Amino acid sequence: MRKFWASIGSLIFFVIAPGTVAGFLPWALTRWQMKPGFFHLYQIRLAGIALILLGLVPLIASFARFVFEGLGTPAPIAPPKHLVVGGFYRYVRNPMYVGVVSVILGQALLVGDVRLLWYAAIIWLGFHLFVLVYEEPTLRRMFGDEYKTFCANVPRWIPRLAPWHAKTHSLSPNGGEG
Repeated sequence: MRKFWASIGSLIFFVIAPGTVAGFLPWALTRWQMKPGFFHLYQIRLAGIALILLGLVPLIASFARFVFEGLGTPAPIAPPKHLVVGGFYRYVRNPMYVGVVSVILGQALLVGDVRLLWYAAIIWLGFHLFVLVYEEPTLRRMFGDEYKTFCANVPRWIPRLAPWHAKTHSLSPNGGEG
């Protein structure tokens, strides 16, 4: 039953948070009107599509991981019971935020609108400040040494090339998110 409610909560939060930040607000800025592509190269639009798809994969996978591995949601009001350290979290500490920014950057390249590039930069800065001021201190309090070990081995924003293996660092593979 816990996973059922975590699934419902995560789905609702997915629609509200990334749905607004990476869906509704970019649409409100651009109405998805295609402008001339950056540098008038169609390949940039293709790169935009690739970035959107590449951003959606870790975003969706991380939401699911919160349910099945963390036994909670990404929403601060229903946090995970376990530190999530599997999946894309083996490469980067904030795959959801990286995914959202990638989707927005991909939209900018696809529609050729520089406003979305600025918007992506502002969103990343907001994420960064939120992570520094609220999320990391909260996770340190919740998960202690487990989170410190995770932070020491997994970068905040730029993904590792090789996955981190929590087992070799005395962390349970069934951990929650950070």
